[in-house]
Parts: sequence; C-alpha cells; structure tokens
Amino acid sequence: MDWTDSEQQADFRAQVREFLSGKLPELYRRQAEERRPRGLEGDWQENLVHGTAEEQQAAKAWASALNERGWVAPHWPKEYGGAGMSPMEQFILRQEMAESEAPVVGGGGLSLLGPTVLVHGNDEQKARLLPPTLSGEYLWAQGFSEPGAGSDLASLQTRAVRDGDEYVINGQKLWTSTAHKSNWLFGMFRTDPDAPKHRGISFLVMDMKTPGIQVRPIISMGWEHATNETFYEDVRVPASNLIGEQNRGWYVGVTLLDFERSNIAGAVAIRKSLDQLIENTKTPAAQTQLAGGGLKRQRLNIAEHYVESEVMMNFSFRIISMQARGVIPNYEASTSKMFNSELVQRVSRTGIKTYGLYSNIWDPDEALAPQKSTFTQSNVHSVVGTIAGGSSEIQRNIIATRGLGLPRG
Repeated sequence: MDWTDSEQQADFRAQVREFLSGKLPELYRRQAEERRPRGLEGDWQENLVHGTAEEQQAAKAWASALNERGWVAPHWPKEYGGAGMSPMEQFILRQEMAESEAPVVGGGGLSLLGPTVLVHGNDEQKARLLPPTLSGEYLWAQGFSEPGAGSDLASLQTRAVRDGDEYVINGQKLWTSTAHKSNWLFGMFRTDPDAPKHRGISFLVMDMKTPGIQVRPIISMGWEHATNETFYEDVRVPASNLIGEQNRGWYVGVTLLDFERSNIAGAVAIRKSLDQLIENTKTPAAQTQLAGGGLKRQRLNIAEHYVESEVMMNFSFRIISMQARGVIPNYEASTSKMFNSELVQRVSRTGIKTYGLYSNIWDPDEALAPQKSTFTQSNVHSVVGTIAGGSSEIQRNIIATRGLGLPRG
C-alpha cells in the first residue's frame, strides 16, 4: 500500500480540485455549507426527476460539466464516451467529489448496467443502450429482490416466458429503490423453473412505460419515498432485450461491476460527520444541548469512532491499491462494505446520545435541533445500510469462507 500520491496523481488531484472549484453548481455548494441532512433521496437523480426548478437546473448543469470531461462515466472505455481512467484516477476523483459533497451523476445505469452491457451485451445492445444511459436520457432501476428472494437472490420466482420474439413477464419485485425516478429497468427473471435455481435465470432490460408494469411506493421509517415494490402483469419485453444467454442471467447479474468498490466516499463522509460533531460541540450554541453531560459520556466513543474512520480509510486504500495492481478485491470489498455500514450506525447513535433528549427533535429547522437533526435522521435512515447491497450476515459469510478459509455452515 502507498498512501501518498505520485507526481502524476498529485497533478490529477489538482485538476479535479480546480474543476470542482469552478464547475460545481452553487446549489450543491450551499447544501454542503448548510449541513442539512439529505436522507435517502438527496441524490442527483432525485434532483433531476422530482426536484424544484433550481434543483433540476443544477442537476443538468453538473451532468453537463462532467460530461465535457468524460467524467460522467470515468470507468467506461473512451470509445463508449467514458474517460478510461485508471483505478487510482477513479479513486482520486471520487475522493475529491466526496470531500466537496458533489453528487455522483448517473446512478445504477452508469455504475452497474453500463459495465454489464460492456461485458455481456452484443454490439447492437451497446449502440442502443449505452449512449442514452450516458446522456441521462435513460435512468435505470434495478429489479432484483423479491418478497421471497432477498439475500438468497437465486430463489427469485418472477417468471419470464418466451413467446416468439418476446418474453412475457409476471410476478413481483421488492425494494426497487429508484423505480419512481427511472424510465428503464434491468433485472433478473426466472426463465426455467425446472433448472437448479442459479441456472434458470435470465437478465432482461425494459422500458418502464411498457404496459403491465406497476410501481407502488414504500415509505421508509424516515417518512421518505425511498423505495418501491413493482408488479408485472403480462409485460411483453422484446427478446432483443436479453443481455447474455437465456438461463445464464445469474452470471450476468453477478458481473454488475461497480467501478469503484473501495467505498472511499463512505470513509470521507464518516470523517466529515465526526469533524462536524467535534466542531459543533465547541460552539456556544451547542451548550444548551450539551448541558446534560452527554458529551462527557460520549467522549471515548467519539475518539473510538475517529480511530475507526482511519481504519475505514485504510480499507479503502487497500482495495484501490489492489485494483491498481490488477487484482480483483473479493472478501476485502465485503470487509469494507460491512465495516462502513455498521460504523455509520455507530456514529449516528453516538451523535444522538451526545445531545441527549434534544435528539428527539426531527425537524432540522427547529431552533433547538442539534446540528439540524443530522444524527437523529441518520440514525433512522442508516438502518437499511446493513441490509441493502448484501446484509452484514452475507458479508460475514464471504469473509469467513473466502477470506479466512473456514468451512461453509
């Protein structure tokens, strides 16, 4: 591992900082300065689809600025409109964007669907799907989980039956998190119910305006429309929308290559959260909330979390160092994901305990709300972190079997 930038990396970091200084829209700068909680929906795609006029304008301007550099999809090859960046350049870009709290553009279409089409798609599919994904014309939702298939995803039962040049889909998906702000969907569907569960699945993409698709909101415990359940009733999808081979979709699905698995953005966010907590406890305005002695009782926890944030940073550096050497992280990525999601929850709990009963205030605009209720809201929204993207139990199994060589239970 090498913690320092090479001369070339330092030059690229300076370019990124200059770009962010000149191109990041004022809306995002203001949001970072206000330090308001953004919840589960404070992302670029939400601004673009459901935002106010100012938010939509900022989202478009930011995407345009990134696109001029090819930085919308830094991990895509240049021939498909990406930047063709090395893993270390991607790492630096993500790190600097996280420090500036600049939103990531494109969502799952750029980080998941695009790389999968590049690996498994044919030339016609690449020409048809990649350009509108890059431009933001196609915004993608992921249709994987079902009521009976979450961590055990291969148990999915939503059927896709071949009928001539189409597939007819019937069933239900759950936790389709961006379905209410997307116009296309990629997912895995059961095409052979008699085959072993991993071998009867196919990977399909579809226009969400196709008749028979219904999106029903799921309201989170933080009162947000953060995810959805989706229903499919005789949905007809062209067979040309099959990515890869029929009944080999499981292997397409697990190829969903997130270009930047180091989780550096999460490590930076935790550090910034702790810095803001420490800074705020020193202000006169915080003395009322701290009068109950919560800070004294939480001093050791705050210090421990700061050490843990250093550990998280080093997990990130370890993974990106492996990628830079051409090594694919396996259990290392699971370690990083699990540690980060659980640390966010611990930091949130410490934050609300620091401010005592004042942390019962949910409204960030309430005068007595400590740090605009940041930790109160984070404590609620972060619950999903140890479930989504593979639960902590799944991550521990991966670490045990692939990292430690322990036998399967």
